[in-house]
Amino acid sequence: MSAQGNSSVGRFMVYTTTNRGHSPEELADMALEHLIAVSDAAPPQIRIQANEYRNKIHELLLRYMKKAVEQDRLTVCQQLEQSGQADVATILRSL
Repeated sequence: MSAQGNSSVGRFMVYTTTNRGHSPEELADMALEHLIAVSDAAPPQIRIQANEYRNKIHELLLRYMKKAVEQDRLTVCQQLEQSGQADVATILRSL
């Protein structure tokens, strides 16, 4: 009995940080890598337009990721206050 197979994992990247999580900027960059690729072989005008579009999408992703962080922090602070941990909520807001 024999078996043959062909497999490919595709391209992947590993992103690491030291003593912190990823920032919204870093996460927007990571997401953009999966969403939009601009070929070096594309005609110059197409490449320019694609890069401009890519930059606009980056700005959009970043704005909403920052909003998500802000809203999550507000939710956590509210939950802390409701559970009698107002001092912890105050510390969290100051970070």
